[in-house]
Amino acid sequence: MTVLILTSEQDVTADMVVAQLHRRGVPLVRFDPADLPEEGALSAEYVRGEFRGYLSTGGRVVSMDSLRAVWVRRPGEPAAHAAEPSAWLTAESGQALYGMLHSTRARWMNEPGAAARARLKPWQLRIAHESGFPVPATVITTYPQVARQFADQYRHVVVKAVSGKPPSDPPMALPTTLVPSDADFTNVAAGPTLLQRYIAKRADIRLTGVGDELFAARKLAEPGQVDGRYGQTGHHWHAVEVPERVRRAVLAYKESAQLAYGAFDFAEDAEGTWWFLECNQGGQFGFVELETEQPVAEAVARWLSCPQE
Repeated sequence: MTVLILTSEQDVTADMVVAQLHRRGVPLVRFDPADLPEEGALSAEYVRGEFRGYLSTGGRVVSMDSLRAVWVRRPGEPAAHAAEPSAWLTAESGQALYGMLHSTRARWMNEPGAAARARLKPWQLRIAHESGFPVPATVITTYPQVARQFADQYRHVVVKAVSGKPPSDPPMALPTTLVPSDADFTNVAAGPTLLQRYIAKRADIRLTGVGDELFAARKLAEPGQVDGRYGQTGHHWHAVEVPERVRRAVLAYKESAQLAYGAFDFAEDAEGTWWFLECNQGGQFGFVELETEQPVAEAVARWLSCPQE
């Protein structure tokens, strides 16, 4: 049985899992949907109630009947590398590829529909509450008065993107930023704005969930640090135990979100509470594994190579 990895050519994190799959003797095919229909080809037949499908890339052909699992890692947009790309060709290629893959019995990490929903920040916050996480007070609004009232109520608040990094060339970073007390919220009316109560943290926590296996890492924060993703602090990631309450909440969240994989970010406050910030359904884990030696890539390979339940 074969594992299909959907990702771009330059993906070091995927390379780590590929190495683990090779060690386990698991057949795999690595494919970027952006290569359709130039470097990759597909064919699907629905005849007399039977389904047969094939995908080829790099001289290899994989039958849909032989797929054990599909890892949707960081795939390119379908047909993006075509000689004459177009919105129509992208739509047609995406419908064909993912429609064919959904017709198999393969397990997904993560199923595209669940993954798309899991990216929605307002939905994340609701599921996090229901799963038992402590979640900072948050408002997403286009009303300047609501934003002003929220800032006055909580005094120390941060502003962050609702959707993550915006599409741009070159890529633009939007770090979480502390809002000054005299901020003018007039421009909130121009687009949805996410404000959140600031958590004075003593450490950042990255927890990677692979199936039922959880790997937590901790990195000390500098006094007054707001966004641990930017800037060098001189601190490093270290493996830590997952508190039982957090474990239960993570597993409940992943079950509700129908995610086989999730990268959770927490802010640890002075009392040791892990405050939920977000769950990235396709988040990186390579940088944490390299510093902590936690076997995340091995866990991903193990999940992908297990027989369908």
